[in-house]
Amino acid sequence: MRRSILVALSIFALTVVADAQAPAGGSKQLKPGAKAPAVAYDALAESRRTTAVSLVSALADEARSFHDEMLRARVQARAADALWDTDQDRARALFRRAWDAADQADKELARRTEEDKRRQLANGGNVVLTRPPNLRVEVLRLAAKRDRALGEELLSKLEDQRKQDARDAAAKLAGDQASAPAPAPNAPAALNFDTNHRLELARQLLQNGDTERALQFAEPALHSATRDAVFFLSDLRDKSPDAADKIFAALLASVAADPTADANAVSLLSSYVFTPRLAISILRDGGFNTMSNGNTVPPENFPAQLRTLFMQTAAQVLLRPPAPADQDRTSGGRAATYFMIARLLPLFEQYLPASVASLRTQLTALTPDAPEEVRDPNNNMLTEGLKTDAADTRDPVQDALDRLRRATTDDERDRLYVEAAIAAAGRKDPRAREFAEDVKDSATREQLLAYVDFSAARTAIEKKDVTELLRVARSGAMTSLQKVWALAEAARLSAKDNRALALDLLDEASQEARRIDGADADRPRALLAVAAQLYELDASRVWSLMSDLVKATNAAADFTGEDGRLVIKFQSKTHASIYSTTVETFNLQPLFQKLAAADMNRAVELAKNFTGESPRAVATLAVAAAVLAKKP
Repeated sequence: MRRSILVALSIFALTVVADAQAPAGGSKQLKPGAKAPAVAYDALAESRRTTAVSLVSALADEARSFHDEMLRARVQARAADALWDTDQDRARALFRRAWDAADQADKELARRTEEDKRRQLANGGNVVLTRPPNLRVEVLRLAAKRDRALGEELLSKLEDQRKQDARDAAAKLAGDQASAPAPAPNAPAALNFDTNHRLELARQLLQNGDTERALQFAEPALHSATRDAVFFLSDLRDKSPDAADKIFAALLASVAADPTADANAVSLLSSYVFTPRLAISILRDGGFNTMSNGNTVPPENFPAQLRTLFMQTAAQVLLRPPAPADQDRTSGGRAATYFMIARLLPLFEQYLPASVASLRTQLTALTPDAPEEVRDPNNNMLTEGLKTDAADTRDPVQDALDRLRRATTDDERDRLYVEAAIAAAGRKDPRAREFAEDVKDSATREQLLAYVDFSAARTAIEKKDVTELLRVARSGAMTSLQKVWALAEAARLSAKDNRALALDLLDEASQEARRIDGADADRPRALLAVAAQLYELDASRVWSLMSDLVKATNAAADFTGEDGRLVIKFQSKTHASIYSTTVETFNLQPLFQKLAAADMNRAVELAKNFTGESPRAVATLAVAAAVLAKKP
């Protein structure tokens, strides 16, 4: 490449000399004060682009032999996306090749998931599965962004495969029905990964502004009350309220006609009307699962007629005579019915008062069979997300403290201190740590302190309170990765007014990162977080960190280079809470794009030093994308 650059520069120099020696009459004279025309050709930039294209093409070919099926498909699709502006024919071929690889990978992932499900069922436990990625959808999303016709072609293939899978499943069911045993009362329902992925892609199309195609793709998955379907309708309502409301009305009719619809279906439907993108499901033992995804502010000017239709449907389902306890096949049992009546009762009083007397009678009948947690009138879940007068005036922290005075056992006191600490952390109340320290059970206390300290660090970042952030980072119970993240954020907040302090904080974060075990994937993530902030303060010093980063990356077999997240969990006998967020500075792509802009050749050599297929591919694509990106 250096030889190419020298040749190009030599040609450019000769051109300049020739122009200088040309006769005056052979060229048009510029008027006094006029600007010379801009040079249309940049030999160095063109050489860099040529190198980047070669890198991506070589990586795409190498990806065909990658051991990881998912990486094989993803790299070829991303390579196609990177090459689109340079060579569309080559990019289309790569998209189709990526599709074939994704098809094979999806089938293999489905096979492994089915094996895992059967193994768990055979062991007699609850089935807990991680939903595998749908790689065909990932390829389709990138292809559709670049070429609508190609997107339609791949979409048609996905539909054909879906229909074939449905036919195969129907045939298998017909063949197995005669010999299949009756399902146990708590047997898990069949997992419909295709429906979830379909709605995931539809949501992506919706975010990109393609509402019509999003609806076309989502339509087959909008005939039953699932969490993803209701969340999609909430997103759709932001773009097209009439279309979303029409589908929701049809969904209400479907649930009303379904004799198996239960209180959890009502809970999901209530999300669309009162708590968009916040769903609560109730377990038979009185526990709760909550899922929040985005803005949960209730829609303004919601159609009164549609709201009344929901209240009527909800009342119809909740007032159905409960089956005997040993024959109840509903997902949440009597606990869910009791809870949903209690949760929605203030709304029934407001919007459908004619049903209140019957609902109160049903509530009374269910009381003996409802778990204590569900019957507790101070349960925070009764008003979670709802904008009612009761929800606005209740103080969950004070509620827990009031009940604490009446507690008689250590277990009960611990439960209430946990409740108070979590509620205080959510309300950014500084007493949260005080409550956590009062928990007697050491394992619960340690876990709760870590959760509370992480919440305090997030609050300090929001308030730009560097002093408080440093206190939590240095004396709190967080993990080393969380401490590095907090110190790096403190450096970012300090950089403008106190550069010296920011650099000292990054040195401190670097030392903390090196305390993480050498084989732990958190170590390269932590070093990346330090490098990302250091680049903004002193880019020249970042290169000295790169050898440590390469060593840490190569030593951590689980590090992919693009899965950067911060996760904090708390789980006890009575409470469970999890917070998870993406942290871009834990990933290779942002840093390598910056390094490529500063010194492409050096960045390429660094990427080649990664021994893992995924880190090397991510870094190489980041370098190429930085060079090939269109400039304004």
